[in-house]
Amino acid sequence: MEKQKTLASEFSLSGKGLHTGLNINVTFKPAPENHGYKIKRIDLEEQPIIEALAENVTNTQRGTVLSKGDVRVSTVEHALAALYAWGIDNCLIEVDAPEIPILDGSARFFSESIEKAGIIEQKAPKDYYIVRHKIEVKDEKTGSSLIILPDDRFSINVLIEFDSPVLPNQYASLTNINEFPEKISASRTFVFLREIETLLQNNLIKGGDLDNAIVIYDQKMEQSEMDRIADILELPHINVKEFGYVNDKPLVFPNEPARHKLIDVIGDIALIGKPIKGHIIATRPGHKINNQLARLIRKDIKLTDVQAPIYDPTGIPVMDINRIRELLPHRYPFLLVDKIVEIGGDYIVGIKNVTVNEPFFQGHFPQEPVMPGVLLVEAMAQTGGLLVLNSVDEPERYSTYFMKIDGVKFRQKVVPGDTLIFRLQLLAPMRRGISTMKGYVFVGEKVVCEAEFMAQIIKNK
Repeated sequence: MEKQKTLASEFSLSGKGLHTGLNINVTFKPAPENHGYKIKRIDLEEQPIIEALAENVTNTQRGTVLSKGDVRVSTVEHALAALYAWGIDNCLIEVDAPEIPILDGSARFFSESIEKAGIIEQKAPKDYYIVRHKIEVKDEKTGSSLIILPDDRFSINVLIEFDSPVLPNQYASLTNINEFPEKISASRTFVFLREIETLLQNNLIKGGDLDNAIVIYDQKMEQSEMDRIADILELPHINVKEFGYVNDKPLVFPNEPARHKLIDVIGDIALIGKPIKGHIIATRPGHKINNQLARLIRKDIKLTDVQAPIYDPTGIPVMDINRIRELLPHRYPFLLVDKIVEIGGDYIVGIKNVTVNEPFFQGHFPQEPVMPGVLLVEAMAQTGGLLVLNSVDEPERYSTYFMKIDGVKFRQKVVPGDTLIFRLQLLAPMRRGISTMKGYVFVGEKVVCEAEFMAQIIKNK
């Protein structure tokens, strides 16, 4: 089972802020399990730490802005994209200014620094958001749309389109997140020369220059006007006669602008707080619509609370009924697990098909057959017992017994024809033969029952 990851050691980067033009220092530090991405303004005393979540986004002009109360940090998306791509779940980011430094306008320095700092695996399991159904956001005015579809891994396609002879449309894709450092991270942000004065008037690119952005010349402009903009930016005058890219440095990739938009989408989607198993199709994306999708996903996460395991009825079980009978002493009519389909170091997934021939339906209830709640708890316990027994040598010589049950909730009736999916997770490592675990019972994607267990494993005499 995949585990959460954090940095092996901290690292720092310094550079100009895109909005302020100030020199900024940012430090990335290891963090404990289930910490997530959090940002701390160390230039402000006793201020709250900002959780990098979609609901904390307050602005999306020239970069995503996170805030907590009056504390703000902008241009976080390139750093978050690099963390996400390297599979890092937990990181504390300390910055001494209201924005992350723009560096060269890409995610390259963040990605390279993460690789040098190293990554360590933690004990907690990686908590994926698994896309079960299509989620879509659209902006009819701009023609922008983002769609996320079910997939067994994370992948993304980006299509950009502008009313420009230089950049009419481009396409970029990433089907393997491990290719991000080499094929995506070095892609720089871009801006049209005709937009620069407006951006300057709105204090959005005080720290912008030809080293941290691709500048595109696509509408005729007098040389005197170009010189005036260069003077405002404190840059040398450039004499451009033909439409195109005005930077001295060549493009890193022929479709570098589209690849940079891909970085932005990943960085903004990282704000859901979980890695994704799903495929994103982004058409004319921007920070505003990216964050709209992230908010929708966050809403879905809150509604579902916990996601059901993916169950393929045609898959080969990890334990069939014969192996289960070898490990558990239960027999008809009290053996309530049909097969185990997945098992890891600290979790297990089991299945029971509920039929009308179950003996308890004769009396519970003849006119409205409902599976007794106590049997749902028992079925979870049997599944959890298989997880515990799987961790010892000679499991046939042991039995497991209840010690305590807490937090039992019944959310929905179980009736004939339902397929029950049990997922049991250890809450702590087993000590002295005692284990604690959290269990869920699903029908489809809905939780029908949940409980916490304490059990003891005892060697048979």
